[in-house]
Amino acid sequence: MYHILVVDDEIRIRSIIKKYAEFEGHEVTEAGDGMEAVLLCRKNDYDIIIMDIMMPELDGFSACREIRKISDTPIIMLSARGEEYDRINGFEVGVDDYVTKPFSPKELMLRIDAILKRTARKSQPSASVKIPKEVIELEGGALVADVTARTVTIDGKRIELSPKEYDLFFYFLMNHDIALNREQILRDVWGYEYFGNARTLDTHIKLLRRSLGRFEKYIVTIRNYGYRFDLK
Repeated sequence: MYHILVVDDEIRIRSIIKKYAEFEGHEVTEAGDGMEAVLLCRKNDYDIIIMDIMMPELDGFSACREIRKISDTPIIMLSARGEEYDRINGFEVGVDDYVTKPFSPKELMLRIDAILKRTARKSQPSASVKIPKEVIELEGGALVADVTARTVTIDGKRIELSPKEYDLFFYFLMNHDIALNREQILRDVWGYEYFGNARTLDTHIKLLRRSLGRFEKYIVTIRNYGYRFDLK
């Protein structure tokens, strides 16, 4: 059973999510705006947070920034808008997943379950996954990736990646020179079966490429298929 914090200024949305979550056996706490959510997170621990973007007092993005200062609880962002700007902004402030309204409550429950299962097994990599050596260098050390410390430096300067960017980058390093389709990447990195969420992956790829600067060239797009981290 999970303890879920549902944050939305629409009572109807909170009620729908609560109904399905409680049917699955989970406990639900409700908040009507971002400010209330931050205060609750300062006092209590939750397994996952479902949060709307457009809310009074404190919007979802601002609330997420405040929560990330004190907690790494997974956050799924809800929005009535589907613009790429919202997705990028959300992922940059530490959102784990993004769902556009109107949404399927059943799918939302599947996403919650998948994210929390992935979080639980994060420290227990599958025996089938190749574990890279602790430190990987590209172009004679111009880029250094320390897998154990989860740090990446370019020209001697450490760059800051979001948690999901780290996951994605090290996944590419572990599977370099292999053509990876979108469904496979979503399954292995996000931990859930493909829900038609190619936009989530493509947005994270865009963010990762921006963070890597000139080293973005190693991430090769395979049209109508996926990506390859090309070291050859």
